[in-house]
Amino acid sequence: MLSKGVMKQIRRPLFNRLIGALALSIALVLPLGPAAQANDISDIERSFDRAFGTQSRAPRTYDTPLEAQIASLANAAKGRIGVAAVDLSSGRALDVLGSQAFPMASTSKIAIAATFLEGVEKGRWSLTSEFPLLISIKSKPFSTLRAPVRRGEYLPAIELIELMLTRSSNPATDALLAVVGGPRAVNDWVRRAGITDFRIDRDIATLVRDDGAVDPATTIDQRDSATPLAMVQLLSGLYRGDWLNSGSRAVIFGAMQRCITGKRRIPALLPEAAQVAHKTGSLHNTSSDVGFFKTPDGRAVAIAIYVTGQGGKRAREARIASIARALYDGYLTAPRRYRASASR
Repeated sequence: MLSKGVMKQIRRPLFNRLIGALALSIALVLPLGPAAQANDISDIERSFDRAFGTQSRAPRTYDTPLEAQIASLANAAKGRIGVAAVDLSSGRALDVLGSQAFPMASTSKIAIAATFLEGVEKGRWSLTSEFPLLISIKSKPFSTLRAPVRRGEYLPAIELIELMLTRSSNPATDALLAVVGGPRAVNDWVRRAGITDFRIDRDIATLVRDDGAVDPATTIDQRDSATPLAMVQLLSGLYRGDWLNSGSRAVIFGAMQRCITGKRRIPALLPEAAQVAHKTGSLHNTSSDVGFFKTPDGRAVAIAIYVTGQGGKRAREARIASIARALYDGYLTAPRRYRASASR
């Protein structure tokens, strides 16, 4: 939660910067221009089956050295790890446990922003419309169906989106979530977009207050979850402009480029030229990061990495960083044209 002092520091300067950044961001959402690993893969499958029985996992086989490398890095012996990625130019895609549900945590905020921006495009409200921060009030876990909140300072929607995506502000997120009509409205937008295996059940105040009852490393909780494949589908569709216009996409991707959380995650091991735009998520025993990076030849790659367990937050973040770097190197050396595997 942001203190009053912090809010005063960023209030008006932030609004002015955002107007300039929005104009610069619009262009960025337009087209921008090995053998020992088999044993590691078997370890992944055995670990998964010990925790979840014979529940389907994807993919069961790995067709390329890059897929095998990612599977090795995503070894589930210390907690489930889900990965999905797609080169938006060639269509080359891969995933490890990509069809399994993981806690979205704050990565869900991308869909909340998209739902609000659809309303802007339809004239329901504007980026300068002001709404109050919804600040959580301390309460015991599960003591109420929804955690109590109080109204805070009123801010323009463009600032709420910036705080939500760059600083992962929960009060700003709940402000916009309330405006659009709560989790049900976001789920409706997601379904209309053709995305399944993605659901929001609680506002952020309630999600955070009641966090910790389930260990995501050993238990799949469908609430407030998405599969890595579903998240990559969301990111890819937003990038292509399937659902929102260029101005709305510029708001989302511009903020994701300015994200200040998760410096040890996707951006940690990537070169500056990768031009990362991302959104992090963190809850009990789980850390995640989703977004895009660019290769030097201008290709954009959408990725989603969800990590549970691993012994602690630093270890989870290190795993995210290493997977992101492997994906970057793998896609960097991949041909621009790619024929998808017949088994996929």
